[in-house]
Amino acid sequence: MRTIIYPGTFDPIHCGHIDIAERASKLFDKLIFVVADNAEKNTLFTTLERIDLILNATKHIDNTETYSTDGLVADFAKEHKAVALIRGLRHVSDFEFEFQMATMNYHLNSEVSTLLMVTKENFIHLNSSMVKDIAKHKGDISSFVPVNVLEKLNEKFHHN
Repeated sequence: MRTIIYPGTFDPIHCGHIDIAERASKLFDKLIFVVADNAEKNTLFTTLERIDLILNATKHIDNTETYSTDGLVADFAKEHKAVALIRGLRHVSDFEFEFQMATMNYHLNSEVSTLLMVTKENFIHLNSSMVKDIAKHKGDISSFVPVNVLEKLNEKFHHN
């Protein structure tokens, strides 16, 4: 069974993430979302909330699981016998960071390859920070996030 890991903060998951997951899940037997549980990162959603958002947003993808880790992704991949990590590329500027991460992950676990998948053109501008900022200022993000994420963002920012 070939397993691929999709690591990230996912604060929150958006359509760009889901697009990468849908395409990668067709290439592997199982795709595991790994939510970074990093106390030093100031996230809007808790780790459990982010897991719940992913589970609800990806119900239509049959071969996914979702976990969190506060450890190294390379170690998580080893524990789950993953053969690869998937990361999305939006711009050339993403490449340098992703290349460094891929090189370090290979150094930590040479059994795991990193695959970089180019994001669909209509999601190139999309990132979680931008989604949160637009939602906070009551902008329309309905084409950027699934309904469950839109509802949770509205609860966080406009709970009155």
